[in-house]
Amino acid sequence: MLEEVLITTYNIVLPMILGYIVWLLKNQRKERNANDRGTMLLLRVQLIEYHDKYMKLGEIPSYAYQNFIEMYDTYHQLGGNGMITKMKEEIEDLNLKKKG
Repeated sequence: MLEEVLITTYNIVLPMILGYIVWLLKNQRKERNANDRGTMLLLRVQLIEYHDKYMKLGEIPSYAYQNFIEMYDTYHQLGGNGMITKMKEEIEDLNLKKKG
């Protein structure tokens, strides 16, 4: 009798727990996707600003170039592409600014 109660309880509770876990994972994925999208948009704004600034100057300091490339790599890993890839190519063609 006790064994039947435990099995019945197990058969009822286990699917509920598993359903809750699946629900939590789906919500975490939505939050992560929203965070990734927000990060990607912020990176795009910064990449455009860098591009506009240094294209006008006609040269780019090495630290700014390194920042641009690292931001671009992260942006690309998050799924960004398109016009920013063209901007990256243009930045790569700029002369690196020499100190002094």
